[in-house]
Amino acid sequence: MTAAGHPVKLSVLRGTLIMFRRRCSKPNCRCAAGNPHESPALAYTENGRTKTLTLTDVEVPEVAAALARYEKARSDLDQAADAGIADLRIRLATPRQRRHK
Repeated sequence: MTAAGHPVKLSVLRGTLIMFRRRCSKPNCRCAAGNPHESPALAYTENGRTKTLTLTDVEVPEVAAALARYEKARSDLDQAADAGIADLRIRLATPRQRRHK
C-alpha cells in the first residue's frame, strides 16, 4: 500500500517464495506436537544480503505472478542476448575486407 493507503500493483519481483515454519512457546499448541506454524515469505537479495518479507496468504498469488513475470522477462532477455552472440559469431566468421591504404 502507498502512504495514502491505496494498493500498489506489483509488476515484477525478483526473489523466491519460501515458507517459514516456526514453533511458538505454548506447551499445548499444535506446534509442540510437531505441526509448526507456517507463514509465506519473499526472500530476495539486497546489497549482497538476503532479506525477507513476510506475506499474508492473500498476497501470495500476486507475488507469485510478479515473480513469474520477472522470470519471463529475464528469459526473454537471455534469449535476445544469445541471439546477439550468435549474430556476432557469424559476422566475425565471415571474411573481412582488407583496408586499402
